[in-house]
Amino acid sequence: MRLEGKVALISGGARGIGEAIARLFAREGACVTIGDILEDEGQRVAREIDDAGGRALFVRLDVTVEEEWRRAVQATVERFGQLNVLVNNAGIYRKELVDETSVEAWDEVMGVNARGVFLGSKHAIPEMKKAGGGSIVNMSSGAGLVGNPNGAAYGASKGAVRILTKATAAQYGKYSIRANSIHPGPIETAMLRPQLLDPGARESSLEAIPLGRIGTPQEIAYGALYLASDESSYVTGVELPIDGGRVAI
Repeated sequence: MRLEGKVALISGGARGIGEAIARLFAREGACVTIGDILEDEGQRVAREIDDAGGRALFVRLDVTVEEEWRRAVQATVERFGQLNVLVNNAGIYRKELVDETSVEAWDEVMGVNARGVFLGSKHAIPEMKKAGGGSIVNMSSGAGLVGNPNGAAYGASKGAVRILTKATAAQYGKYSIRANSIHPGPIETAMLRPQLLDPGARESSLEAIPLGRIGTPQEIAYGALYLASDESSYVTGVELPIDGGRVAI
């Protein structure tokens, strides 16, 4: 198994991409901590992983609150003995243009999408040092690579994730800690489902994707699996678009 002996903490792990990552990591031998504000859903995912023969823990985690990150990391280490992989996956989306975005909406998006990644990395890195290294996988977006006609705050937050990932890779490589970012295109998740249910919006999205279809959470999870595993042991500071070729055109 590709993650045998590793312990992973996944924010936003109760549904969507995070859930797919948690389930795949567990099948590949990792002990997983699912952190989320969705307590019922997160506990269900952890229970189902356990029932399938894996090892999982749910912790309530609001990624904007530093103390909750401290508790999540501590609970992970107390249960599983170490921390090797952090997946900063939790995120929210708003589509307002620059002049339509309130300060409150800007702060909300930046808080979850950028501050959350910073806090998770800040508190995971000391434990990864103790473990002799680790892998941080940050969920950015295609909107973090190119300009987005929608979502001013969203694009800015995902661009911040991209650069923070590179800074982390540069600063902690000497501790054998790697950091890489994933940049999904449109994915069938609850976050984007309302937009994709609109026939016009869906058709417009498909026209911009060379592969001609919307992606699945499982396809993102396999990218995270590669970056979390020792197969990518010489990979750090990179951007991995998983978007059907959207940013290639």
